Amino acid sequence: MRFEDHSVAVTGASGGIGLGICRMLAQEGATVFALDRIPPAEDTGGARYINVEMTEEESVIAATERVYSLADGPVDLVNCAGVAQEDLPGEETSAEVFDHVMSVNLRGLFLASREFGRRLLEHGHGRIVNIASMSGNWVVNVPQRQAVYNTSKAAVVGLTRSLAAEWGPRGVTVNAVSPGYTQTPMLTRVGEQKEGWLEEWQRMNVVNRFGRVDEIAAAVLYLLGPESAYCCGTELLIDGGYSLR
Repeated sequence: MRFEDHSVAVTGASGGIGLGICRMLAQEGATVFALDRIPPAEDTGGARYINVEMTEEESVIAATERVYSLADGPVDLVNCAGVAQEDLPGEETSAEVFDHVMSVNLRGLFLASREFGRRLLEHGHGRIVNIASMSGNWVVNVPQRQAVYNTSKAAVVGLTRSLAAEWGPRGVTVNAVSPGYTQTPMLTRVGEQKEGWLEEWQRMNVVNRFGRVDEIAAAVLYLLGPESAYCCGTELLIDGGYSLR
């Protein structure tokens, strides 16, 4: 119960890694707020659901205010909301696809960081953890073509480092976790739609398997906890050795 005195908001909490983070935080005693545009389909372990549309500034502001109206003290933030780009060659990618991916993966993350960050800075202490990806700065994924998604995740790491440099001296650390291929419903859907992709991704992993949600969630909890006090602007890569190939 090492987080029993903590309150944490998690965006993108309705499934996959975000849901796993909510559950692990709740198991460790935290007061958890699950932010997403749809309610979680599965048990969050006791997290309180808050509706938010990450692409809309007013919605992010309203969700932040709602969280703070319910919380007892400062609220740390985990930015997990994101969308994956469909398999598209760069020359066939529309401006609409570009804008949508960037709006969710980068703009929404920035808005949430700004709103929660303001309050943490007023408090003089806090943690923000952003979920980036190995696809940002470490690899260009194959066989899928997803230039916009990769770019959005590289930008998440850049934003993480920039905010860390600004806010670290004021007591608020900002760090990132960059997962590799992780066993989530999204990964399963891709495997059903694209023959041979899962086998290729697993073959490229040094440990010859996909990551588990709880392994990614454990890394997030480390960056939220006191053990990571010396981490500021850190990108924690968890990819099973995929980037070594």
